[in-house]
Amino acid sequence: MVGAGISHLTVAREEFRAQVPSWFPVDEDTTVLASGVVEVALGAAFVALPRRRRLIGTVLGAFYVGVFPGNLAQYSEHRDAFGLDTDQKRLVRLFFQPVLVAAALYGGGRLGARDSS
Repeated sequence: MVGAGISHLTVAREEFRAQVPSWFPVDEDTTVLASGVVEVALGAAFVALPRRRRLIGTVLGAFYVGVFPGNLAQYSEHRDAFGLDTDQKRLVRLFFQPVLVAAALYGGGRLGARDSS
């Protein structure tokens, strides 16, 4: 998350703008910068605050759900970014968002084996 957030703020900033829906009421660049800051914060918190990992994992999962409309917009608005230059590639990418949500919940201890302590 920290790496993805930093890329929002630097080298992939333009690419991430392609995922901001045209109907979203906030400027594309502002949205990309804000989401990058959130990603850096969530990634750092996940590492720095292990006692809060359930909460952070849940918030991270919610974040992935919250940004999903951007992925839908990239598909429906036919925007190229990150090598997703066909509708087929953009459609396939949509199916990976639930994997990210599940990974966040699993990493936060919300999915998988229950802690017996």
